[in-house]
Amino acid sequence: MKRLCLMIVAVMMLMIAQAEAGHLDDIAARGTIRIGTTGDYIPMSYLNPATGEYEGIDAELSKIIADSLGVKIEYVPTTWPTLSADMLAGKFDIALCGISRNFARAKVMAMSDAYGEGLFGKTILCRKTDAKKFKTLADMNKPTVRIMINPGGTNEKFARANLPNAKLIVHEDNADIPIQIAEGNADIMITETVEAFSWVKREPKLAAPLVDKPFSRHSCGILMQRGDQELLNYINFVLAELRMDGTLEQLEIKYLGRKNATK
Repeated sequence: MKRLCLMIVAVMMLMIAQAEAGHLDDIAARGTIRIGTTGDYIPMSYLNPATGEYEGIDAELSKIIADSLGVKIEYVPTTWPTLSADMLAGKFDIALCGISRNFARAKVMAMSDAYGEGLFGKTILCRKTDAKKFKTLADMNKPTVRIMINPGGTNEKFARANLPNAKLIVHEDNADIPIQIAEGNADIMITETVEAFSWVKREPKLAAPLVDKPFSRHSCGILMQRGDQELLNYINFVLAELRMDGTLEQLEIKYLGRKNATK
């Protein structure tokens, strides 16, 4: 009787494992891979309003992944406040939009191996005329300092944890915040080093005085539902191949400001 029970349990576990392992087959049968993205994060994933096309390193990675599977991309718009809930609800297969790897996400979802190691960290954008005013968190943690943040992501969490005395302004459109700073509607944007680096090149009124000394360090990863080990293994395999043949380094040089290691 005990042996029969063990056999039944083993068969049930095998059936569950087979059901979970069908996700890549589902993508192939559908002919598309559904990719969740916010489209508001230069230089990661930005929906260019002029062209209607997604741009950035995550847009290129998305195309490489889709091409490797022989399917097309079906972009599914999401937001930073709803990203985790949308992922858990299965609205998309994977998500790419400059998603920070952290313990909170890893507890409930799966994240791929890292990319952009050493290139991401929390820093600030401010007007060039104010660059000398902000050297430390203490300089910013004042009621007179207006800090604009996008809701739902790690920028908001960082600001609320480290700048409780500043005036925090929540702005829904992350891609618009640098413009708001440049126009004087707020003093500081909490952002990532790569985003700050990109905006300083785009907008002459902006500065990133602490970009070389970020307040934190982390990397990015591709987000997916927990439990689909087959899909996770495949995504990690693609990243490993891109790292081995130098493609990932070239994309990081192109978009993230990584210096060419061969020079």
